[in-house]
Amino acid sequence: MKKFVALFITLFFVVSMAATAQPVSAAKYLELEEGGVIMQAFYWDVPGGGIWWDTIRSKIPEWYEAGISAIWIPPASKGASGGYSMGYDPYDFFDLGEYYQKGTVETRFGSKQELINMINTAHAYGIKVIADIVINHRSGGDLEWNPFVGDYTWTDFSKVASGKYTANYLDFHPNEVKCCDEGTFGGYPDIAHEKEWDQYWLWASDESYAAYLRSIGVDAWRFDYVKGYGAWVVNDWLNWWGGWAVGEYWDTNVDVILSWAYDSGAKVFDFPLYYKMDEAFDNTNIPALVDALQNGQTVVSRDPFKAVTFVANHDTDIIWNKYPAYAFILTYEGQPVIFYRDFEEWLNKDKLINLIWIHDHLAGGSTSIVYYDSDELIFERTGDSKRPGLITYINLGSSRAGRWVYVPKFAGACIHEYTGNLGDWVDKYVESSGWVYLEAPAYDPANGQYGYTVWSYCGVG
Repeated sequence: MKKFVALFITLFFVVSMAATAQPVSAAKYLELEEGGVIMQAFYWDVPGGGIWWDTIRSKIPEWYEAGISAIWIPPASKGASGGYSMGYDPYDFFDLGEYYQKGTVETRFGSKQELINMINTAHAYGIKVIADIVINHRSGGDLEWNPFVGDYTWTDFSKVASGKYTANYLDFHPNEVKCCDEGTFGGYPDIAHEKEWDQYWLWASDESYAAYLRSIGVDAWRFDYVKGYGAWVVNDWLNWWGGWAVGEYWDTNVDVILSWAYDSGAKVFDFPLYYKMDEAFDNTNIPALVDALQNGQTVVSRDPFKAVTFVANHDTDIIWNKYPAYAFILTYEGQPVIFYRDFEEWLNKDKLINLIWIHDHLAGGSTSIVYYDSDELIFERTGDSKRPGLITYINLGSSRAGRWVYVPKFAGACIHEYTGNLGDWVDKYVESSGWVYLEAPAYDPANGQYGYTVWSYCGVG
């Protein structure tokens, strides 16, 4: 069965390559480091059987055309649950699908060579690859006597097939150095990052896991469950290997999240914004979102250059009214992520592609809220050296909305509506005083009404 599916994917990929422009050496729009849009290229329990690296590879030409700057891939190492593992239960960090252990050679996603082929294809299209780094814990070790707990623990990793980064109870908490660190996860053996042996094999040497991922082409890092260990770990990793990075600090306390971001040197996912968008867009309570933005209760409102924004991911998917949420993160500040299933399966792909274009070509500069009530939100971006700025109008109501708004940046200018949600071609002239009448359609996706418009100077792009 796998051979049949792999053959189909390969044929699809070849056709896609033939129908697409010659691969280039840079991202189509913004680079990852410039705030370009990221695709989370997986979801929980993607199809097994070792086809996922090939599946991603087949989609890269289209993602390039859409303007994706980077893909975030799942943890690539062999997990304790073998071919069933989503990678968050790492057993052998140096087995990317080439050794027979835990009942399989390939990982759930495929072989090491298929992973490399996928990365090489991404690079041919100027798309960066973000590896998911799971280094809080390990799983799948054998039982051994552990004198620090007076019992047997699953901490014997002496039999890993790669022969690299073997470990025993001394490499986990509690040990002779300390009882514990910032946190444990799911009862898994908790890696003792303070030990030189563990640092050496994870990041602090040319034989390390980080070095291994760099050697196959990984460009950037997404650190899993960073609550579980000190920010110094990520900081040291980045001092060794550099690269764009984001940490998963799953919390709503902005002070704590930003403290970790500054100490680590990485960006952070804006979980506080995520929950406020759910409150606003699913419950017709836009004032809750605006209040959070105006009072510094989100990462993006405190430090937009540290904020990675999202509407859904493999762990949580609670926002149901996704179109206004994507319109928000792709036109507001922060660096947005698009969830695979939203793009490929659940939402109107053309609408997301349009918003990616708007993000990369229009959405620059600082933000001011122009108007809001329970179901309407209008904000203005001031523009920067690369992007001219915009006006976003989100309407959650069941009927078309319109307002006179004051947008002094665009005073006296011709402005164009760039989503097509009001029709094929809509231009307006802003009065010299800065006032203009703007509209947004009803929010009714089932009937082709998406509830938002985006305006900027006529003739951009």
